[in-house]
Amino acid sequence: MIKAVLFDMDGVIYDSMPHHAIAWESSMKQYGLHMSRSDAYRYEGMRGVETIKQLARQQWQRELTDEEAQEMYDEKSARFAAQGPAQKMPGVQHLMEFLKSSGITICVVTGSGQHTLLDHLEEEFTGLLHKELMVTAFDVRHGKPAPDPYLMGLKKAGVQADEAIVIENAPLGVRAAKAAGIFCLAVNTGPLPDQALYDEGADIVVKTMAEAERFLGTILGARGKEQGT
Repeated sequence: MIKAVLFDMDGVIYDSMPHHAIAWESSMKQYGLHMSRSDAYRYEGMRGVETIKQLARQQWQRELTDEEAQEMYDEKSARFAAQGPAQKMPGVQHLMEFLKSSGITICVVTGSGQHTLLDHLEEEFTGLLHKELMVTAFDVRHGKPAPDPYLMGLKKAGVQADEAIVIENAPLGVRAAKAAGIFCLAVNTGPLPDQALYDEGADIVVKTMAEAERFLGTILGARGKEQGT
């Protein structure tokens, strides 16, 4: 009995990961840290300050203060914003409209603290997304791959784990969803192999939002038949 679908944001709602990859690579280089564009996809889903702290541990063998990490993340955020607005992922609005018409609650669960994206979600998806049904980097202490963001998403949506489906595109996001006990539909919109998502526990991997909609339509169609019997 599916009652809610929890959407990741970057790479799922917005085609924003190429912009993030550029911003991560250039901003970290300024501070003397190495982060390739492909690394941006591997770390995707983790809160930005935590990503930077982890890079510093690995490459500098020291722990950054919150202030140091935040300064570096602010630089990354500025470079991201300078690239202009990210476009909606093809097919995602149609998918959300289908879910709403099916009576499904839609919740956004993201590790992002990018105000330039977060501020526009409700405006750009009028009637589909609402601030009270959004979990961001500001709502939890432990971000993805910890289960906390998706546990918070379940709470905000008012559902149990077996009443929800997560739509993710990032390995760390898939790990977080599965740690929260939720079925995970992975949409591989980036350069990583499908196996990287399966390795973290993805229940199914598709390539496009249209494929995701067909899969969810099958599930919801079956639910409708059950309710009619």
